[in-house]
Amino acid sequence: MLDEQTVGYSDGDIKTLEWDEHIRRRPGMYIGKLGDGSHADDGIYVLLKEVLDNSIDEYVMGAGKRIEVTIADGLVTVRDYGRGIPLGKLVDATSKMNTGGKIDSKAFKKSVGLNGVGIKAVNALSIHCEITVWRDGLTKTVRYSHAKLLEETEPTPSTERAGTRVVFRPDINLFKDYMYKDEFVIAMIKNYSYLNAGLTLVYNGQRYQSKEGLADLLAENMTDEALYPIIHLKDEDVEIVITHTNQVGEDFYSFVNGQNTTQGGTHLSAFREAVARVIKDFSGKNFDYRDIRYGMAAAISIKIEEPVFESQTKTKLGSKDMEPDGRSIQKFLNDFLGKELDNYLHIHTEDAAAMIQKIQESERERKALSGVAKLARERAKKASLHNKKLRDCTIHFNDPKAKEPERTSLFITEGNSASGSITTCRDPHYQAVFSLRGKPLNCYGQTKKVVYENEEFNLLQAALNIEDGLEGLRYNRVIIATDADDDGMHIRLLLITFFLQFFPELVRRGHVYILETPLFRVFLPKEHKKGDNFMASSTTKKRGRKKKEDSPQTEELVTNIYCYNEAQKQAALKKLGKRALVTRFKGLGEISPEQFKDWISEENIKLDPVRLRKEDNLANLLLFYMGKNTPERQNFIIDNLVVDE
Repeated sequence: MLDEQTVGYSDGDIKTLEWDEHIRRRPGMYIGKLGDGSHADDGIYVLLKEVLDNSIDEYVMGAGKRIEVTIADGLVTVRDYGRGIPLGKLVDATSKMNTGGKIDSKAFKKSVGLNGVGIKAVNALSIHCEITVWRDGLTKTVRYSHAKLLEETEPTPSTERAGTRVVFRPDINLFKDYMYKDEFVIAMIKNYSYLNAGLTLVYNGQRYQSKEGLADLLAENMTDEALYPIIHLKDEDVEIVITHTNQVGEDFYSFVNGQNTTQGGTHLSAFREAVARVIKDFSGKNFDYRDIRYGMAAAISIKIEEPVFESQTKTKLGSKDMEPDGRSIQKFLNDFLGKELDNYLHIHTEDAAAMIQKIQESERERKALSGVAKLARERAKKASLHNKKLRDCTIHFNDPKAKEPERTSLFITEGNSASGSITTCRDPHYQAVFSLRGKPLNCYGQTKKVVYENEEFNLLQAALNIEDGLEGLRYNRVIIATDADDDGMHIRLLLITFFLQFFPELVRRGHVYILETPLFRVFLPKEHKKGDNFMASSTTKKRGRKKKEDSPQTEELVTNIYCYNEAQKQAALKKLGKRALVTRFKGLGEISPEQFKDWISEENIKLDPVRLRKEDNLANLLLFYMGKNTPERQNFIIDNLVVDE
């Protein structure tokens, strides 16, 4: 007898997708999430990066010192002055999967894009994609839509400088209501300039160029003053910059072959260990590695052949060896720093003295906290067995075997009602919930001792696993989910103060977000079976104005439009017409699990990232907003008060 599961399963059920259809159906495998451009890791920026990577590779190979990028009304144009794609292979190079000039690593020895996928993903996910090449006095153009070839011109004579121009428009059906944000594009352009000193990049007419490479990057991104001049070490396949500041924690940037590995990888882990070991050996003191790295700001860029990344988006390096060198990355960095950094510290004695002084200060601070920290860890360990504040998820960001670890999230909520709704409807694989009891402590001006003595802060620190840095961070996104009223805003501010005061690297690395929740629901209900009356709002139902016997007549909603401001509400009312009803959400506790499920799904969640810029002097920022109630702050509030009419 046939098993029930085999019935209806035949040869006809086995399907093979064309490469372009596979990319369009599973874009996450190639570019991560889709998004609309509101976050730096949204797919439209990955598409831009894939095109730019090819132009950067040309510069690295010594061809072309200028790249021009223009973005207007969603249309992206990238023009480089490299060698240009060989005309006879232009169609193959832009529309045949796993086809490219970097696969055998001969033409491009240390490139990011080795698999011939990047430009094809751009092609498949764009409603319009046009590639023009100038080479050997000739020019040729190919045009596509969704990777389908529309036109291929014959080579014609041209006096234009050699190079390649790619023009593409992402598909609005996939990247809904997308918009490129200058802040994210400029950050990407600046990183390319820091990693390729001497290269000129022009974005919408603005010129970007770096002379000092990673030293410029560190100077641009540090929010505290360096305690000694930035140490800049450089060789053919590695560039490293190091200094210390009075910041809390450590602040590291890492790159491989020009790719910003935001999630680190083997090279960053090896660097963290190697730099601490070399400084410890130089000092001749038995320093703890944590004390050596505390307050350190550094960046590392390495170049290796055929790098192995843990995903197509290339945010974490998996390679362990420096091919074709044969040495492990760990040994390579140990050897390099053991020679170059040790020599630097012996020559620049004043800088070395400032570094050692900072490490000793960190050591004294850690030892002063060691007793209370030990007791707090023991208490947290016992509490974690029955910790009602944390509803954990099964997949974590620090698990090297985790699938899609970037989706892992911790929602920090106020009160049991809000946490109950989120807990009921969350994705238990990727979404965890931490429930606060009332308003947390204003920790501005406190020492880290308060983190261990305050039960909520200590349990939150333990849940995140960030006591010793971000290496063990358990959730990629730390999401503050509070009401949009005065109390909710105050709690939001207190939590941000906690992170900035004690774990600013969590903010610098883009892990902290504010959950945007709608203020209104505009909807069209179905009619009752009897008459033309419409259902009451969810608020009315909660207050018990509907009798239980009426519930079978309650209809399900056919249209829901969630609005985040008054303008969106008015637009929704206009769209749905005079029969539309409105529900006003006064707090997260009022929102049903069914509605929450829609808002916190990976496809629909709206998050506002908490960012820290160089111009935001952290000490002054916290003093002004969270210090004593000064007349200056009172005047600022009065001058900037907005009253809704």
